[in-house]
Amino acid sequence: MEKRIVFATGNENKMVEIRMILSNLGLPVYSMKEAGVDVEIIEDGISFEENAEIKARAVARVLTNDIVLADDSGLEIDYLDGAPGIYSARFAGEDTSYDIKNRILLDKLEGVPDEERTARFVCAISAVFPDGTSETVRGTIEGRIAYEIQGENGFGYDPIFYVPEYGCTTAEMPPEQKNELSHRGNALRAIRKIMEDKIRERENA
Repeated sequence: MEKRIVFATGNENKMVEIRMILSNLGLPVYSMKEAGVDVEIIEDGISFEENAEIKARAVARVLTNDIVLADDSGLEIDYLDGAPGIYSARFAGEDTSYDIKNRILLDKLEGVPDEERTARFVCAISAVFPDGTSETVRGTIEGRIAYEIQGENGFGYDPIFYVPEYGCTTAEMPPEQKNELSHRGNALRAIRKIMEDKIRERENA
């Protein structure tokens, strides 16, 4: 029987969101670092879903009694043919700050009108269970690229991702609101439902 949920990330900002949405499942939620796992993961998939499962399975090979989750997420900008897409974290170099990444993208969209600035955040989450089975889900949020960096609450590309219905970027939203709307929030709720069903099945077996 699984004892915990381990999320294959070392990103503490992500872990705050993850813990908020996966609370009350009856299992503690650990980051990969907290679980003491340090494995080399080569993300060579061609989609968010493939990369999420690659990461989850790499960690699950070490933690065979846990539910292992991993996500792959990024920003797709229609004007840039879907870039940076699956390369969002590596865009302009992995060690480049997001402040610089965001400014580069704003420069690329200089003079581009509202209707051509459409974009979406995508998050695929894969869960690998102790029996070796896996499930992968996708969550998205639609918006457009802002004209300037705005907001302090988010991380990554949040300060340039504008949601017209709310009149602000996701970095200007309080965390609770962002979790209700975000690509990761949507994907986490979908995978949470799958995990609840799996846990219930085992309890009733």
